[in-house]
Amino acid sequence: MSSLEHTTSYPQAFDKSSASRRHKWRMFYDALARYIFGIGGISVIIAIVLIFFYLFYVVFPLFKPASMEQTSSFEIPAASAGKTLYMAMEEQAEIGVRFTDNAHVVFFRIANGSVISDTPLDIPAGTTVTSFATGISSSAIVAYGLSNGQALVLRHAYKVTYPNDVRKITPSIEYPLGDKLITLDGKGHSLVKLAVQSNDDNATVVAATDDTRLLLTSFTKETSFLDDSVTLVQQDMELPHTLSRIAYILLNQEQRFLYVVDATDELAFFDITNKEQPRLIQHEQLVADNHRQITSIRFLTGSISLIVGQSDGTLVQWFPVRDEQNHVTLRRIRSFDSQQAPITGIAAEYGRKGFLTADARGQIGIYHSTAHRNLLIKPVSDTALYHLAISPRADMALAEDETGQLHAWHIDNEHPEVSWSSLWGKVWYENYKEPKYIWQSSAATNDFEPKFSLTPISFGTLKAAFYAMLFAVPLSILGAIYAAHFMVPRMRRVIKPSIEIMEALPTVILGFLAGLWLAPFIETHMPGIFSLLLLMPIAILICAFVWQQLPSGIRYAIPDGWEAALLIPVILLVGWICIEISPFLEAWLFGGDIRHWLSYEMGIDFDQRNSIVVGLAMGFAVIPTIFSIAEDAIFGVPKHLTNGSLALGATPWQTLWRVVLLTASPGIFSGVMIGLGRAVGETMIVLMATGNTPVMDLSIFQGMRTLSANIAVEMPESELNSTHYRVLFLAALLLFMFTFLFNTIAEVIRQRLRKKYSTL
Repeated sequence: MSSLEHTTSYPQAFDKSSASRRHKWRMFYDALARYIFGIGGISVIIAIVLIFFYLFYVVFPLFKPASMEQTSSFEIPAASAGKTLYMAMEEQAEIGVRFTDNAHVVFFRIANGSVISDTPLDIPAGTTVTSFATGISSSAIVAYGLSNGQALVLRHAYKVTYPNDVRKITPSIEYPLGDKLITLDGKGHSLVKLAVQSNDDNATVVAATDDTRLLLTSFTKETSFLDDSVTLVQQDMELPHTLSRIAYILLNQEQRFLYVVDATDELAFFDITNKEQPRLIQHEQLVADNHRQITSIRFLTGSISLIVGQSDGTLVQWFPVRDEQNHVTLRRIRSFDSQQAPITGIAAEYGRKGFLTADARGQIGIYHSTAHRNLLIKPVSDTALYHLAISPRADMALAEDETGQLHAWHIDNEHPEVSWSSLWGKVWYENYKEPKYIWQSSAATNDFEPKFSLTPISFGTLKAAFYAMLFAVPLSILGAIYAAHFMVPRMRRVIKPSIEIMEALPTVILGFLAGLWLAPFIETHMPGIFSLLLLMPIAILICAFVWQQLPSGIRYAIPDGWEAALLIPVILLVGWICIEISPFLEAWLFGGDIRHWLSYEMGIDFDQRNSIVVGLAMGFAVIPTIFSIAEDAIFGVPKHLTNGSLALGATPWQTLWRVVLLTASPGIFSGVMIGLGRAVGETMIVLMATGNTPVMDLSIFQGMRTLSANIAVEMPESELNSTHYRVLFLAALLLFMFTFLFNTIAEVIRQRLRKKYSTL
């Protein structure tokens, strides 16, 4: 009898100290991980907050109010030279000039009023100064009108040198039309009102005589090829008019438009482009109320707009507007009513559409026309102000009161162009037929009126995101539903990573392909593209119907979940057919040119790089994000929910609709909102695949400009700390707030959906 050998094994003794050490280390690692992730999360929040505050820090000066600080006050320099007719300053605001009624030119230092020079002009004995005129401020041209019908045109100039590295400014007087007097009226009557403009090629002087005649004298500068000498060719004529006593004459810097205002505040508007045949365009009553009258009138920089000051302190801006027939009429554009005393002087800024005003209460007002803002009203004197000057950099004001005291004030007014209306409202800009939303930050001339409306680029941002989501959301969500709920695992393991890899494609490549290949392709095959949108769903439905009619043996030969692969050749075939028949459809339905048909038959403008291109290219970039998040959410629905639904008799589609989608809705919504956030912030695709024009048009055939693309294009060109620079940062702050708002809304809704369907 064999015996069996039994071995008994006993468990090792429990090592309590070792388990305790492992537990402590595990607790340590858990705490370490918790702190690391906590610090990381807090760091992200801090970084976002710092970004917000930095953007706000750069943007904040845009909304800083204007301010003034007095620098000096003194008696008018060289008071014996006569009463002031006009004052001006050079660029550094160190030297001022005073033109007097005794034909003296007095240069003085603004810091203390000390006289640098007092130069009497050479006018005939026995004649007196009867009128005075200034050209545009930047030209420094002025003119004296005399009692004998003659005029003297001169310019104040400043030479800057640096002896021993110290700046020295030397003022002088120049004579652009020669130092001889110009005879405007051969009859010798007094010139009671005067206007002058001069440039390198020609000059124009307009004068009103004491017998109510209106004289126009033009000068053409001809240069000799032999010795470079300049000869002035003078042409005289008299302008017919029906005005009574003339009070103001203004001539624009292009010497094209002439404005004449009489004592009853009636304006005659002339077109003098053809000096031989001037044309009266319009008569207009500038002030309709008999209780008010014009007390001052001045051009803004560029001499397009007129600023009219009235006896009740109201300021009104007028400028010429062209109608649909290209006829020019003078229109009242906007008004300012911040001052309550008669306006006694207006000084226009040299390089911006801002201006200063002086009134009978001794106050100075600072305004900006485009922004429609009164930036400051500052008391300067206890008595009325009669003469006002502003420095070329708009950082110094010089005012003379009725007691003969000069007041110099430093101005801090960096960004007057910005206001709520200029950023978001319709603005009536110079040379436009009507108020519009316009973004145009620069131009070729200094007289340009900046247009900083954020409305069209904000609209473009939302428009681009809308068309991208319109293309991406149905495809990505439906694709995620099929991949997670119906697709066999083997196919899913190939399809899902392939779509997610699409997200790694650089958007600059997508933008490049969209702009250089897709846009011309869509333009050439537009009828085929639209027929594809119509025929593709029909072809898929037909294929599904045919598939259901096939014998069971054929249908069951295809493994479950692989039926969709059979649609690939169908999709390719239908796409090829639509593209091939595109030329025939264009010839048959649109006369061979669909662009011409859209423009002339439908009145729809067509841009090659339009919303269709952006929607396809940007939608292609957004699809992987939405698909991946939505597919994970649907695939992550617990199996016991779907199995229970099927076991209770629900069909797969009922289970999908009533159980799966509801449970996965927080994740699906998160995917859509994250995709929307990416579409809103996308830069390179919209930069390369659109016309990049800031227009407000919902048409799919028009392009757009987005906030991000605008920042990318213009930031390298903007001057540091300029208004343009800060407005671009404001656009970045707006974009930041857009994405923050979308993400916040998405998180709130996602949490509510999760709480609502967590009991399933």
